[in-house]
Amino acid sequence: MLPYKLKSVVYVSRKASRHGVGATCARALSTTHNCQAKEYAFEMACSNIRYGVGVTKEIGMDANNLGGKNVCVMTDQNLKDLPPVRTTLESLERHGVNYKLYDRCRVEPSDQSLKDAIDFSIKHQFDLFVAVGGGSVMDTCKAANLFSSKPDAEFLDFVNAPIGKGMPVKHAVKPLIAVATTAGTGSETTGTSVFDLKGMRAKTGISSRSIRPTLGILDPLHLLTMPERVAAYSGIDVLCHAIESYTVMPYSDREGQEDPSYRPAYQGNNPISDIWSLHALEVTAKYIKRCVYNPDDTEARSAMLLASCAAGIGFGNAGTHLCHGMSYPISGLVKSYTSEGYASDHPLVPHGLSVVITAPAVFEFTAPACPERHLKAAEALGYDTRNAKKEDAGKILKEVLLKVMDSIGVPDGLKSLGFTEEDVPALVKGTLPQHRVTKLSPRPAGPDELTELLTKSMKTY
Repeated sequence: MLPYKLKSVVYVSRKASRHGVGATCARALSTTHNCQAKEYAFEMACSNIRYGVGVTKEIGMDANNLGGKNVCVMTDQNLKDLPPVRTTLESLERHGVNYKLYDRCRVEPSDQSLKDAIDFSIKHQFDLFVAVGGGSVMDTCKAANLFSSKPDAEFLDFVNAPIGKGMPVKHAVKPLIAVATTAGTGSETTGTSVFDLKGMRAKTGISSRSIRPTLGILDPLHLLTMPERVAAYSGIDVLCHAIESYTVMPYSDREGQEDPSYRPAYQGNNPISDIWSLHALEVTAKYIKRCVYNPDDTEARSAMLLASCAAGIGFGNAGTHLCHGMSYPISGLVKSYTSEGYASDHPLVPHGLSVVITAPAVFEFTAPACPERHLKAAEALGYDTRNAKKEDAGKILKEVLLKVMDSIGVPDGLKSLGFTEEDVPALVKGTLPQHRVTKLSPRPAGPDELTELLTKSMKTY
């Protein structure tokens, strides 16, 4: 039996619609049982991936193969003098590739930091980009590539609606090689760039298959320099990516679009994304604690690097939902919180921490919409679900998740990050426009539901 219902699809011409045939259906594409069209297709897209100890030394070869004559290498201040960047530059030099280094990527990028990188890229007219870093560096590089390839575009043109215009990317971008130095974001596989929109005091993003890296480099050697808290919060991001992408609404329940070019990168769960998401959960359950507390455990850190990539393929095609939706204002409204292991000149809630801090409340809330999937996620994390009841799915997944969080030292709720109940209205306000992810929730969440979830998340354990 197929895991998804097959819907018969009929095509209604615009001409026929204008003349009354199918006049009650405004779209050119409709299903036979529902005149308001639902999505009928999903797409599988991810970057090419190369994994192996020492593969970074091949980047010069890749640059030549991709025709790179004037290459931009992007990184941040924390990494600029460390082996991942040094190895990348040495490889480019060894293969005679001309490059310029941009080392001002901001940890948790803002609209202004993206604009600085975009201006640098427009000025030098690069024909290939190399991002060396975690998700912040990769997301900055994606945006720089996107906008420098179309210098006349306005900044909000491609930013997700309703915050931006949400225009599809129809111009050609340059090749991009992404070298991962953390095991968490999966950004080396996805067409997503997330940043803080300072005027809004919340994060938002750009999502398009067009900006995903051409090649993702997974070199376990780079994880040897990853601090404990970076390992913890990037690792727990893998777990949230995987659970959210497995529990988002099915792609076939999402409202369709007349123009397929507007089909979003985040499509809803589907038979392919499910495979990657569940695999990422199983690997994360086995290795995350070892990865956090044993920096010399190359097996664990290598496994988490691959789990991050797998989760990236899963959520890059299915999407995330409420945990990520609420994480954006949590990051944007941070007051004075900083975390050990993150060298930053500004208050900072690491992305994975901002996501997982509401996860126990979220999955308890969404479980009634698809209890089987929540139980399957708990099972992938090691829980014996053979005698579990569907009505207990949310409670079970919450308890399993809390054990993982406690085992790697995740702080106790939003209050531990400096928030109070008085901040809840602002957090709700910042979440509501995040349609790219919130509209994929298997259970709708309006202002009242978001208020309840954020209030419950003030204290986690």
